[in-house]
Amino acid sequence: MIRSNPVKARLAAGRKSLGLWLVANSSMNAEIVARAGVDFVIIDHEHGPGDLMGAAAQMQALRSGSIGAANDDGRAPGGPAAFIRVPWNDTPYIKRALDTGAEGIMVPYVETAAEAEVAVRACKYPPAGNRGCAVSAIRATGFGHDSAEYWNRIDGEVCTIIQIETQKGVANIPEIAQIDGVDILFIGPTDLTATGGFNPTVPAAEARAIIESAEAAVKASGKPMAAVPHSGHSPAEMFDRGYDLVAAGSDLSLIR
Repeated sequence: MIRSNPVKARLAAGRKSLGLWLVANSSMNAEIVARAGVDFVIIDHEHGPGDLMGAAAQMQALRSGSIGAANDDGRAPGGPAAFIRVPWNDTPYIKRALDTGAEGIMVPYVETAAEAEVAVRACKYPPAGNRGCAVSAIRATGFGHDSAEYWNRIDGEVCTIIQIETQKGVANIPEIAQIDGVDILFIGPTDLTATGGFNPTVPAAEARAIIESAEAAVKASGKPMAAVPHSGHSPAEMFDRGYDLVAAGSDLSLIR
């Protein structure tokens, strides 16, 4: 059975979503996080050491760890939504991540509408995209048990998250947001600071101004806005600033 994407459902209902990064490639960490009350996780394959076998184990742990957990605040049964941040805007990797069972794909360092379209097409089956069709053989369909339902529904359930991390990307937000299938724009404050010529480990008013310009552009586009907490803001303050999703911390940061 293919469930509705919990984050998309919350966005449609006007609800905010709180998430956590899974960086350590640990299924035990994922099992613990399943009961932590978050709405989504991002399994990080850009900076984390994990692979898709590790991601599959973490997604299994997210589901099993959520069994019997309290379902408060309208959270979906089956645990938090499982997103994978891929290493790059790489069509084959995106396809494999989705086949493994990811409910959303975050694509880093997108700078143009053309690049965003590449990401979207990799996330959708023909005719809307170029995702390869192997529905009878992939984990995402229960290895074929849910093939028909998956084919009929999944293009509308997968979350395509575009990460904005450069000033060129910020300048092109209006065009990127116009690409059909871009679901969420995720501001990357650390890379925005670094690509703007500032030390991301040292707070600077000029760097904050770059981030604020990205926020303004995303808000003007009408797309849901996401980020990690930045500029000293708590997750609650980020929501007050207009963010729809906040990925607040990681499994590693919580045990560091």
